[in-house]
Amino acid sequence: MSSGKIQLPDFVVADWYKQHLVLAEPSFPAETPTKTEPAHETEKPAPGGELTYLGTNGKHICIVVHDTGSVHLNDDALQFLSAILAACRLNLGDVAIVNAAKHPLDFTALRKALAPEQVLLFSITARQLGLPFAIPDYQLQSHDQCRFLQAPALERMMGESREAKLEKTKLWVSLKTMFNI
Repeated sequence: MSSGKIQLPDFVVADWYKQHLVLAEPSFPAETPTKTEPAHETEKPAPGGELTYLGTNGKHICIVVHDTGSVHLNDDALQFLSAILAACRLNLGDVAIVNAAKHPLDFTALRKALAPEQVLLFSITARQLGLPFAIPDYQLQSHDQCRFLQAPALERMMGESREAKLEKTKLWVSLKTMFNI
């Protein structure tokens, strides 16, 4: 029998131990949170600002979404995004997920708060982020020492329809280039 280790994706472990995970950085909230999000979706304020995000931004990869119904991202979209990140050899510790529907922002504020080196835009355009150019979906664009990739909403890629599979394929081709996979 092999003594190899099995490493599970973060979202699986978080799902198993929703109420029992311990954060590496202890925090003691003054009151119990009343949001409807699962326990593994904790808000983290960005250094030096009021911007909140999901993840720890370990590799300075910012993912900007537009989800009016969630604090950060709905559960299905988060699970799908986690699978995408795992395929890219990344996890929630490597990224910062910002919901533009909850934090109207521009690239200057995002740059100041998170210092991203790579930005993935889902359901939001470069122009909406205040950038001086437009990016066609799935095309990589460099600007201000940062690489951008714009794509449609994650929900368009979820499922097994022909259209969803085509969108996933386009995203995967671009992500392989972006992350040198």
